[in-house]
Amino acid sequence: MSARPSDDLRAAFARLGGEEDQKVWSELWDDLCHQGSVYDDSFLALPFLTAIATGRAAGEPVEAVLMAGLIVSEADEERTARYGEEIAELLSVARPLLEAAKDGVPAFVYLLQCVLAFEGERVWSATRLEGLVEGEYEVECPHCSSELFIAFGDHGTFASAGDYVTADPPKAPLLPAPPSGLDALPARLRRLALESGQEEVARGLTYLFGRAACPDCEGEFAVSEQVEERY
Repeated sequence: MSARPSDDLRAAFARLGGEEDQKVWSELWDDLCHQGSVYDDSFLALPFLTAIATGRAAGEPVEAVLMAGLIVSEADEERTARYGEEIAELLSVARPLLEAAKDGVPAFVYLLQCVLAFEGERVWSATRLEGLVEGEYEVECPHCSSELFIAFGDHGTFASAGDYVTADPPKAPLLPAPPSGLDALPARLRRLALESGQEEVARGLTYLFGRAACPDCEGEFAVSEQVEERY
């Protein structure tokens, strides 16, 4: 891993603050987090992203927080300690942004993952909540290995053994977790969603942390456990 940021990385961030910011951010995402992947050198961007997020450098703070959140979600103990000061600053910016995210499920879910990443959570900060945006996850039945869709969006709430959008495959009911029965983390996530007026997200969390029945073998399983396995 590089010991310090390259001149190319410094130059890339120096281009922000002008009319081509959208293009610059697109290039930064492609270079540092291509298709959601995080690399060793991605962490070298954290000081630049922190400066943008806190207003000490030019650029869009929300964009900086989102990129930093994805990067930090992959941090091990050594990197978490090395970039501890930056992570603390990023958290202080991300929390108010999350509280202000009243409109739009995607923005809320992505910022929620960032807050979790900066707080040190390493399971649900790493893209696994993003199925809440569309109300769908694709998982494998742990009993018979069937490929299943877990749907809790506009098409209804069920587990489907096949593409439920273009076909009519076998379906089985979902068993949402009662809010009072949620563990500490999902209960907190649901509370944050409700406080921000994100009722769809709050509802989705009860299905994500609930149970499902496989329409092929009728075996029941915890949805969140299979999401962890797949994503």
